[in-house]
Amino acid sequence: MRRFWAGLGSLVFFIIAPGTILGFIPWSLTGWRIRPPFFGIEPLRWVGAALIVLGLLPLLSSFARFAWDGLGTPAPIAPPTNLVMTGFYRRVRNPIYVALLVILLGEALLFGDERVAAWGVLFWLFTFAVVVIFEEPSLREQFGEKYRTYCKNVPRWVPRVTPYKPSS
Repeated sequence: MRRFWAGLGSLVFFIIAPGTILGFIPWSLTGWRIRPPFFGIEPLRWVGAALIVLGLLPLLSSFARFAWDGLGTPAPIAPPTNLVMTGFYRRVRNPIYVALLVILLGEALLFGDERVAAWGVLFWLFTFAVVVIFEEPSLREQFGEKYRTYCKNVPRWVPRVTPYKPSS
């Protein structure tokens, strides 16, 4: 039953957070109108579409991992009770943020809109600050040495090639 509520909470948070970051804000900037491609290079649109699809896999998987493995949500009001170190979390500590950035870059390329690219940069700067100032200290406090060991082995932003295998 706990996984059901964690899953429902993750779904609601998914609609609100990524829905705003990837949907509402880019739509408010572009109106979903396609502008001329960056540097006049039409194939960049295909790269953008590929990045959007590529970013969806870790985004969806990571939200599901919070509910299934963490027994919580990515939302600060209903955090996981277990440290999530499965799926894409075995390669990078922040797969949701990385996926959101990849998708935003894809949207910028697809729409040929520098405003979406600027939004991506602003989002990353904000995210970096939140992770370093709030999330990581909270996780160190909640999960202690297990989280410290995880941080020593899994990078914050750039995914590892080989997945991390915790000893326990």
